[in-house]
Amino acid sequence: MAVSTLETERKYESASDDCSWPQSLAGLDGVVSLVGRGTQDLEAVYYDTDDLRLTRSGGTLRRRTGGEDAGWHLKLPLADDSREELRAPLSSGDVPGELSDLVLSRTRGAALRPVILIRTTRTLHHLLDAGGETLAELSVDAVSADALLTAGARTAWTEREVELADGGDNALLDGIEEILRHNGMERSRSPSKMIRALEETTGFPEGPQPVAEGATASGVVPGSAGDHVLAYLRHQTAALRDLDPAARRGLPDAVHQMRTSIRRLRGCVRTYRSVLAREATDPIRRELKWLAGELGVERDHEVLRDRFTAAVRDLPGELVLGPVNARLVLWDARDGSEGRRRTLQALSSRRYLRLLDALLLLVEDPPLRAKAAGNPEKVMVKALRKDYERLARRMGPARDLTSGPERGTAIHEARKTAKSLRYAAEAAGPCLGKPARRLGKRAKAVQRLAGAHHDGVVACEELRSLAVSAHAAGEPGFTWGLLAGQERAAAADCERGLPEIWARVRPAARRKALCR
Repeated sequence: MAVSTLETERKYESASDDCSWPQSLAGLDGVVSLVGRGTQDLEAVYYDTDDLRLTRSGGTLRRRTGGEDAGWHLKLPLADDSREELRAPLSSGDVPGELSDLVLSRTRGAALRPVILIRTTRTLHHLLDAGGETLAELSVDAVSADALLTAGARTAWTEREVELADGGDNALLDGIEEILRHNGMERSRSPSKMIRALEETTGFPEGPQPVAEGATASGVVPGSAGDHVLAYLRHQTAALRDLDPAARRGLPDAVHQMRTSIRRLRGCVRTYRSVLAREATDPIRRELKWLAGELGVERDHEVLRDRFTAAVRDLPGELVLGPVNARLVLWDARDGSEGRRRTLQALSSRRYLRLLDALLLLVEDPPLRAKAAGNPEKVMVKALRKDYERLARRMGPARDLTSGPERGTAIHEARKTAKSLRYAAEAAGPCLGKPARRLGKRAKAVQRLAGAHHDGVVACEELRSLAVSAHAAGEPGFTWGLLAGQERAAAADCERGLPEIWARVRPAARRKALCR
């Protein structure tokens, strides 16, 4: 299994082969000495697709020999100067299957092959604290690179690298940088050796490539309604891609966050149909719904498991009759494993990869309608009003029906519409500002209350199933009935609170409130 570490580093241009560092670094707060650690010879083969999809998305994959961390290294970007590094043991030239799966959302199924060979002679120094612990690793790297995509292309340079030790403080990086700048060293133009090697041997980043976040797709009028909608879609498409590795590994909340990005994408393309042609977006919406459903099996079980575990823990001991916790463990093992299987199966399917291709095409070559070039305030306010009116129609039966299955269904439908309005307002936030954010916040309140009601209804059904299983095994059903009663009471509280929450949405949705 790949081992995950956090890497926080900065690279600097070096005009000479001098391997020394300013002695003033030893005077930084918390640092007492600068110690040499010798020299290492490293060799790394970097892998990517023929069109460099992994590199263009900010990731790198290499097979490195030499040094203390020989093996396969996959690096994925995080915030600021940090990256997550996933390491696998050294093997043959075939990319380990686990790492190949973790880059699937970036390669979209295209084959990985060697693209760059980099040899490095590294001279190491460590900054130490008073206890002799390493605070940062400083290296001077003499680099030579050979392009494997373009035969015969070669380049060489010298660079400096500063990497924080595990748990290090970014303030130390800032202090080091101030001293280096004072000594004539500047941050490197390239974020990695891989990218610099490609730039100097192949002319990267020329050629077809995805539209970067913050850029404007071809044919889109800057500042137009289409520009705002596509900026939001681009951001959520990148989020979906970036959350994929964590969801595959079953990291906490990753599946939930991935489903949220899916909902945001679905809601945006539905609300702003006046901007993007439905012929292109409706099939994408259907596929996003499929993916959300597949991931939902695992996520819904997670929610119920945490809910039931907390509820049993909070009960007085005398009210927990029979092997309640043991039955929860068995239920979790059975249903949880099925949810995990469905998630992994979906994320490894050709259908999912085709969806990623379609989303990328949508933001790179958008099917624009006439209103895409229009005034964003006018176009987006009108779309938000339509979403609000749809929610208002669904809130009628959600408020007015008597308690029962029909009202439960009506509240669930209102919840989905409130969610769509929330995300549409979120997309309009950069254009409409505070009024859109206020509307989104109030729609979110409706969504959450209706969601709590729906969760309670689903929980009651699952508790009944657990009670039936317990009864069949000759176990007491008292505790399961008690928990179901608590869920029913909580759902009733949500029903009573819905009119008050809804009353706050209407003022925020008025046309005048949304127009600045």
